[in-house]
Amino acid sequence: MITAEWTPHRRDDRELLGWIRPEGADWVAVDLLGREATGPVEWLDAEDALEAGGLAWLAEVWMLETDDGAIRVRIAEVTPPGRPGDAGRVVVHSDDFGSVDVPYTRYELAWPAPAELRHKRPGEASELQNF
Repeated sequence: MITAEWTPHRRDDRELLGWIRPEGADWVAVDLLGREATGPVEWLDAEDALEAGGLAWLAEVWMLETDDGAIRVRIAEVTPPGRPGDAGRVVVHSDDFGSVDVPYTRYELAWPAPAELRHKRPGEASELQNF
Protein backbone atom coordinates (compact mmCIF):
# COMPACT_ATOMS: atom_id res chain seq x y z
CA MET A 1 0.00 0.00 0.00
CA ILE A 2 2.84 2.44 0.70
CA THR A 3 4.13 3.68 -2.63
CA ALA A 4 7.06 5.78 -3.77
CA GLU A 5 4.72 8.80 -3.84
CA TRP A 6 4.22 8.62 -0.06
CA THR A 7 6.58 10.92 1.84
CA PRO A 8 7.57 9.83 5.35
CA HIS A 9 6.99 12.53 7.97
CA ARG A 10 9.22 12.43 11.04
CA ARG A 11 9.52 14.31 14.32
CA ASP A 12 12.62 16.37 15.03
CA ASP A 13 14.19 13.28 16.64
CA ARG A 14 13.61 11.37 13.34
CA GLU A 15 10.84 9.14 14.78
CA LEU A 16 8.32 8.31 12.07
CA LEU A 17 4.86 9.87 12.62
CA GLY A 18 3.28 8.78 9.36
CA TRP A 19 3.24 9.68 5.71
CA ILE A 20 1.90 12.36 3.43
CA ARG A 21 0.55 11.11 0.13
CA PRO A 22 -0.70 13.01 -2.90
CA GLU A 23 -4.36 13.15 -3.80
CA GLY A 24 -5.00 15.24 -6.89
CA ALA A 25 -3.59 18.70 -6.25
CA ASP A 26 -3.76 18.16 -2.47
CA TRP A 27 -2.19 15.94 0.19
CA VAL A 28 -3.50 13.38 2.69
CA ALA A 29 -1.84 12.63 6.04
CA VAL A 30 -1.66 8.91 6.88
CA ASP A 31 -0.88 7.79 10.44
CA LEU A 32 1.30 4.85 11.51
CA LEU A 33 -1.69 2.50 11.48
CA GLY A 34 -2.12 3.24 7.77
CA ARG A 35 -5.29 5.26 8.35
CA GLU A 36 -6.04 8.64 6.84
CA ALA A 37 -5.57 11.37 9.45
CA THR A 38 -6.95 14.04 7.11
CA GLY A 39 -8.87 14.34 3.91
CA PRO A 40 -7.27 16.20 1.00
CA VAL A 41 -5.54 19.29 2.46
CA GLU A 42 -2.58 21.59 1.86
CA TRP A 43 0.87 20.12 2.60
CA LEU A 44 1.39 22.14 5.80
CA ASP A 45 -2.03 21.09 7.11
CA ALA A 46 -1.09 17.43 6.55
CA GLU A 47 2.16 17.97 8.46
CA ASP A 48 0.29 19.74 11.26
CA ALA A 49 -2.17 16.84 11.57
CA LEU A 50 0.63 14.31 11.99
CA GLU A 51 2.52 16.56 14.41
CA ALA A 52 -0.62 17.19 16.49
CA GLY A 53 -1.26 13.46 16.76
CA GLY A 54 2.33 12.67 17.64
CA LEU A 55 2.92 9.17 18.98
CA ALA A 56 1.16 9.38 22.35
CA TRP A 57 -2.04 7.92 20.85
CA LEU A 58 -0.21 4.62 20.46
CA ALA A 59 -0.10 4.26 24.26
CA GLU A 60 -3.82 4.88 24.72
CA VAL A 61 -6.46 2.26 25.44
CA TRP A 62 -8.03 0.96 22.23
CA MET A 63 -10.97 -1.33 21.60
CA LEU A 64 -10.87 -4.42 19.42
CA GLU A 65 -14.20 -5.67 18.12
CA THR A 66 -14.22 -9.48 18.23
CA ASP A 67 -16.89 -12.13 17.77
CA ASP A 68 -17.27 -12.10 21.57
CA GLY A 69 -17.70 -8.30 21.77
CA ALA A 70 -15.35 -5.35 22.21
CA ILE A 71 -12.29 -5.82 24.42
CA ARG A 72 -9.81 -3.29 25.78
CA VAL A 73 -6.41 -3.57 24.12
CA ARG A 74 -3.07 -1.81 24.00
CA ILE A 75 -0.94 -1.49 20.89
CA ALA A 76 2.23 -3.56 21.26
CA GLU A 77 3.73 -3.23 17.78
CA VAL A 78 3.14 -1.39 14.51
CA THR A 79 5.19 -2.63 11.57
CA PRO A 80 4.30 -0.88 8.33
CA PRO A 81 5.27 -2.69 5.15
CA GLY A 82 8.97 -2.17 4.48
CA ARG A 83 8.87 -2.68 0.73
CA PRO A 84 6.13 -2.94 -1.88
CA GLY A 85 4.57 -6.38 -1.47
CA ASP A 86 5.39 -6.63 2.27
CA ALA A 87 2.32 -7.13 4.41
CA GLY A 88 3.10 -5.19 7.58
CA ARG A 89 1.20 -5.85 10.80
CA VAL A 90 -0.30 -4.36 13.93
CA VAL A 91 -0.01 -6.37 17.15
CA VAL A 92 -2.25 -5.59 20.11
CA HIS A 93 -2.79 -7.34 23.42
CA SER A 94 -5.65 -7.37 25.87
CA ASP A 95 -5.18 -4.61 28.41
CA ASP A 96 -3.08 -5.79 31.35
CA PHE A 97 -3.74 -2.56 33.30
CA GLY A 98 0.01 -2.16 33.86
CA SER A 99 0.32 -5.32 35.92
CA VAL A 100 3.10 -7.82 35.24
CA ASP A 101 1.10 -10.80 36.52
CA VAL A 102 -2.15 -10.40 34.55
CA PRO A 103 -2.57 -12.86 31.69
CA TYR A 104 -3.19 -11.28 28.32
CA THR A 105 -4.01 -12.34 24.78
CA ARG A 106 -2.11 -11.10 21.73
CA TYR A 107 -3.84 -10.39 18.45
CA GLU A 108 -1.97 -9.94 15.17
CA LEU A 109 -3.84 -7.69 12.76
CA ALA A 110 -3.20 -6.63 9.19
CA TRP A 111 -1.65 -3.31 8.25
CA PRO A 112 -3.33 -0.95 7.62
CA ALA A 113 -5.16 -1.60 10.86
CA PRO A 114 -8.72 -2.86 10.31
CA ALA A 115 -11.78 -0.89 11.42
CA GLU A 116 -12.27 -3.46 14.22
CA LEU A 117 -9.43 -1.68 16.05
CA ARG A 118 -10.81 1.64 17.22
CA HIS A 119 -10.41 4.29 19.89
CA LYS A 120 -12.12 3.69 23.21
CA ARG A 121 -15.29 5.74 23.54
CA PRO A 122 -15.90 7.78 26.72
CA GLY A 123 -17.53 5.62 29.39
CA GLU A 124 -16.89 2.40 27.49
CA ALA A 125 -15.39 -0.71 29.11
CA SER A 126 -15.10 -0.55 32.85
CA GLU A 127 -11.68 -1.12 34.39
CA LEU A 128 -12.68 -4.65 35.43
CA GLN A 129 -14.27 -5.82 32.19
CA ASN A 130 -11.38 -8.02 31.04
CA PHE A 131 -10.73 -9.68 34.42
